[in-house]
Amino acid sequence: MMKNLIKALACAFMVVLYACNTTTQKPEGQTNTPSVPDSLDKKWWKEAVVYQIYPRSFQDSDGDGIGDLKGIISRLDYVKSLGVDMVWLSPIYSSPNKDNGYDISDYQNIMKEFGTMSDFDMMLKGFKERNVKVFMDMVVNHCSSEHPWFKSACSSRNSPYYNYFHWWPAEKGKPPYRWSIFDEKAYAWEYNKPTNSYYLHYFADAQPDLNWENPALRQEIYKMMRFWLDKGVDGFRLDAIAFCSKDTTLPPLPKEYDGNWGMYYASGPHLHDYMQEMNREVFSKKEIATVAEAMGDVERVMKFVDPARKELNMAYYFEAIDFGYLPKEYKMPDPKGYDFVKWKQIYAKWTDAFAKKGWGTIYLANHDQPRMLTRWGNDSPEFRDMSSKMLTTFIMSMRGTPYYYFGDEIGMSNIKFDKVEDYNDIELLTNYAQVKAKGGDLKRFLNGMKISSRDNGRTPMQWDSTFQAGFSTGSKTWLKVNPNYISVNVQAQDKDPNSILNYFRKIVQLRKSEPILIYGDWKLVDEKNPSVFAYTRSLNGRTLLALMNFKATEAKVNTTGLDLNKAKVRIGNYATPSVNGILKPYEAVILEL
Repeated sequence: MMKNLIKALACAFMVVLYACNTTTQKPEGQTNTPSVPDSLDKKWWKEAVVYQIYPRSFQDSDGDGIGDLKGIISRLDYVKSLGVDMVWLSPIYSSPNKDNGYDISDYQNIMKEFGTMSDFDMMLKGFKERNVKVFMDMVVNHCSSEHPWFKSACSSRNSPYYNYFHWWPAEKGKPPYRWSIFDEKAYAWEYNKPTNSYYLHYFADAQPDLNWENPALRQEIYKMMRFWLDKGVDGFRLDAIAFCSKDTTLPPLPKEYDGNWGMYYASGPHLHDYMQEMNREVFSKKEIATVAEAMGDVERVMKFVDPARKELNMAYYFEAIDFGYLPKEYKMPDPKGYDFVKWKQIYAKWTDAFAKKGWGTIYLANHDQPRMLTRWGNDSPEFRDMSSKMLTTFIMSMRGTPYYYFGDEIGMSNIKFDKVEDYNDIELLTNYAQVKAKGGDLKRFLNGMKISSRDNGRTPMQWDSTFQAGFSTGSKTWLKVNPNYISVNVQAQDKDPNSILNYFRKIVQLRKSEPILIYGDWKLVDEKNPSVFAYTRSLNGRTLLALMNFKATEAKVNTTGLDLNKAKVRIGNYATPSVNGILKPYEAVILEL
């Protein structure tokens, strides 16, 4: 009995010791959860860390090479161990998978490759038991051409579902030009012979746009959302929602947009009428979180999140994440690199805007982006660890709800396919076909895609160094596993206190313990520094200074006006963090001043 008691006390001591080592130093007298002024509009979704799971690539349970819900269930404890508060699931609904689930054929059923509704219920229950909320990806600008609504609509103009979609009668001639994002012809109209009319598709021809101008369609959408909320999900990420309202008079495209289709498509005349209606009829009924994939400038995006408008809680913005590509070329990285100072100024602009109204998000990767380590850091063996930790520090210390993509917590990087045959993504394949049709340089195109293709962020999760990285027992996976899984995997990092994975866990706990990192004021420091992103977070008379060197060379920060003499390290990615403003390559450190 006494031996068991001693062992228990020893274990408890080790847990406390580990916690002390991982949460970094605190000033004397400071508690784990400093008070937050009542004047701040505190919300659980502002304080959450969101972890996105791409189900197709997370864990395969049956050996078919495709991730599934039972696979996620088998990894629930791992997700819990990360310290995250909410999981965002990319679409799991029934789909023919022309766009990997973003083409939905049945909104109230589960994709066969992913499992059953019983599997979903079990997964949801497992997350709830671990106090992890679940965020569903909701695609309602368009559906699949396999959806029963569209199949009926295509049969006759007299179908009750014909007006669930946008049509142009052929007897009126060719419809006014509209551009399609995923169409090889770059043309958003597709002819349907049985109805002798063209249907509109902003994305692929297998993704017809829904007619939100039809009240009956909107009520169907709201009913479906209630179905999932009644099951217990905690919110929705609304994919391409800014495109749902259309000008049904279909006027000629205005010249001032000059090919900026995202901006034009995000300017429908009744967009915010529909968002407010959706809020009244669905979102306002429960304590949930909502985030818009919102295209456009600050003024447009702010309309989604202004609390007085009663629309949505949070919004993505794309200006920073899409920075550094050549103009009028599909995600072609500028070989000269990007202007780091301008990139910082973009973040400053948006962060300041959200401070005045609404609430923002912060992210560097998701299912629509390449791996953040390759795109914004340095995936060479020499700098992988430090630059990955540095980028994580940026996400977790900025103002806004952090959205973190699966696999980034172990420093997964772009797979960089050489052959187009290795890709699966409809976006890349469509643009490859367009370049080919124009006689363009296909080798140049594929080299650019090694940096920017979405499939780089969709390769299977690297769990261990066994066959297929522990993702699947099958001989073939839906996308190839990155060969670096032998050294870059969860198992190798889990027990290493200095790993990328455990750094992620540490900084998540730091953010949870520090309201200053959530609600604190944000101010850019040394704006013109070409290497370092630096800013302060201030709340209740306390100030934290976040310093991140985005370059592979030493850099110095101009901290004029800030006293670093008594600065205390809260967290850093080097064993001996800098406290004097001179940063080692890819160094990140948060100091309390």
